[in-house]
Amino acid sequence: MKERKKLVFLLFWFLPVCTYAQDQVASSYALIKRVIPARASSFIVEELPSTEPQDVFEVESSKGKIVLRGNNGVAVASALYHYLTEYAHCQITWNGTNLNIPKVLPLVREKVHKTTPYEYRYYLNYCTYNYSMSWWDWERWEKEIDWMALHGINMPLALTGQEYTWYEVYKDMGFTDQELSTFFCGPAYFGWFWMGNLDGWGGPLPMSWMTSHRDLQQQILKRERELGMKPVLQSFTGHVPSAFKQRYPGSKLKQTNWTNGFDDTYILDTEDPMFEQIGRKFLAVQTKLYGTDHLYSADTFNENEPPTDDPAYLSALSLRIHQAMVKADPKAIWVMQGWLFYSDRKFWKTPQIKALLESVPNEHMIMLDLATEIEPVWKRTESYYGKPWIWNMLHNFGGNISMFGRMEGVAEGPAKALHDPAAGKLKGIGLTMEAIEQTPVLYELMTQHVWQDEEINTSQWLRKYILNRYGKVNEHTVKAWDVLKKTAYNGQAIRDGAESILTGRPTFDSATVWTKTKLNYERKDFLPAWDELIKAAPLCAKSDGFNYDLVDVSRQALANYARPLQKKWLKAYQQKNTTDFANYSAQYLQLMTDMDELLATRKDFLLGPWLADARNCGTTAAEKALYEKNARDLITLWGGADSPLREYSCRQWSGLLNDFYKVRWQKFFSLASQSLKANKEMDLKAFDQSIAAWEWSWVNTQKAYPITEKGNSVAVSQRLYKKYRTVMGQDL
Repeated sequence: MKERKKLVFLLFWFLPVCTYAQDQVASSYALIKRVIPARASSFIVEELPSTEPQDVFEVESSKGKIVLRGNNGVAVASALYHYLTEYAHCQITWNGTNLNIPKVLPLVREKVHKTTPYEYRYYLNYCTYNYSMSWWDWERWEKEIDWMALHGINMPLALTGQEYTWYEVYKDMGFTDQELSTFFCGPAYFGWFWMGNLDGWGGPLPMSWMTSHRDLQQQILKRERELGMKPVLQSFTGHVPSAFKQRYPGSKLKQTNWTNGFDDTYILDTEDPMFEQIGRKFLAVQTKLYGTDHLYSADTFNENEPPTDDPAYLSALSLRIHQAMVKADPKAIWVMQGWLFYSDRKFWKTPQIKALLESVPNEHMIMLDLATEIEPVWKRTESYYGKPWIWNMLHNFGGNISMFGRMEGVAEGPAKALHDPAAGKLKGIGLTMEAIEQTPVLYELMTQHVWQDEEINTSQWLRKYILNRYGKVNEHTVKAWDVLKKTAYNGQAIRDGAESILTGRPTFDSATVWTKTKLNYERKDFLPAWDELIKAAPLCAKSDGFNYDLVDVSRQALANYARPLQKKWLKAYQQKNTTDFANYSAQYLQLMTDMDELLATRKDFLLGPWLADARNCGTTAAEKALYEKNARDLITLWGGADSPLREYSCRQWSGLLNDFYKVRWQKFFSLASQSLKANKEMDLKAFDQSIAAWEWSWVNTQKAYPITEKGNSVAVSQRLYKKYRTVMGQDL
């Protein structure tokens, strides 16, 4: 009877996959109504059967309507977005949307037929689930799933509610809630908990969170599968509660540490017979809860080294992980992040990589070349030694706000690899950023590859991007984007976007451990982009996308100016010139005040929604306080008062600039001024200790911030341009 109930439950979850064809049209119409409700009746959806693994779509005009055909919901959504971008000149991004569809729908004079060259279009990173998605509800997820479909994504990483799977597995093994209370972390740190890097931090995790996000995950997966996506779930990698060593004293455990200020975690060795038992139980419970598309993410050594570099050990280890999967699901495909081969290159040399990969059959593994645009690992691994693999753009680290990207590399890279005989089994492209909701141009550019196999001409593509984004093209916007392409988006010299010294813990130095301020261009070369957007403002002021871009470029120009100002007050301090020090330090603080006012004009740059969304997840006052603390901590200290990760995930947000970054600098300048007057060296060690205590106090504070924008983006940008542009030109 028990087995029969289990079978019925599994069939329920497989049903959306098995009956997809008959539900496709309804799902596609529903998406169209969500995206363009007022114009949805102008579109007709038809199925387009296909026996190929690659998706296909068609677009044509018929009897005053636009006909969209596709072999699944993602293909139909892609057909819609193709029409919106290529014919109606619209755009949908996280940071600015233009859906001003002409009253008379533009005709498609010749039927469009597109087949993607990529079987897989992967999306998300473990880190994205926290740096961007920690507090999302169904309304926000629904919007994101529509964005995925419109942009051709068919293989999303789906980790929401994963903690409930772990909870059921370990409860069934007899662990108590008390024992598990130190295992589950707070909601802002799941990405690193899931990868075995930390336990408990930011917790204890309330049961209400686990059950609500179990339900949310079921909604997410239902919608993704209705549209034809194949979500990637997780598999067991050995991460167990610390209480495991007491309950199973004879077990073979590895005690490991991420070396980032957190307690040790425990990994069950694959040689232990319980590894396979728990692995099978894990997939059985997960399938009962969430169904399966047979794709499983498993990363045993994320920023942790194995106990030995012996190839025989590594080969046996990966084989056992794979066997634990296929004994629970014979169709299991292991989706492995290739990040470890990039981040720990000293350990993972050719013999070690080969050993880890070659023991798993090719048809049961897909490799994610996680940061191909930064370092194409496939080129030094013989295309992952025969494994199917995916070309990914990582781009953003930590959710940091910085205009940066490898525009030409992204425009050329996927197509070059696709046509390279040495690329082996290249099967897909993907987006693996640590955070989203920033730099929309890079994501529109990367997803352009989904339906073509040729390199992108960025000059031509940018003109179309400007038209779709702003609703018009003029010489000033074209010139501005040409400057941005050659400066912020040239992808040279640095790995990822530079930070401003404003967001680092106050110092006399030009950078801190995680506040890396080296730019990939000369500051003065960036300013013409600001000049041109200011000139374009009268023509483009009504465009949502333009307003975002104007604020972002203004923000970047001001953030860049912090370093020249720092040099001024530093020189005054070194020369013991108290008047100049007071003057330039005041200018530095005013710069932050002005930036805060600028950023307050766009919801994209507000601290308030991040904190409010966190609190809204709570069902009690205690839960709301816990989630707010999680939210504050992640974007500042990333751990305890002495966290070595502080500012890894800094944000140039209104509210955070005034209330956190500026206050720290005020305290720094006050102490520096006192030391000047006393003619003594400033005690930097004492300052660090005192500011660490203040930072921790801020993390533990509860305070609401505005959740809606204030002020006019164009007007504030113009005023700050008038105030700063001339002096910037003189100082840079």
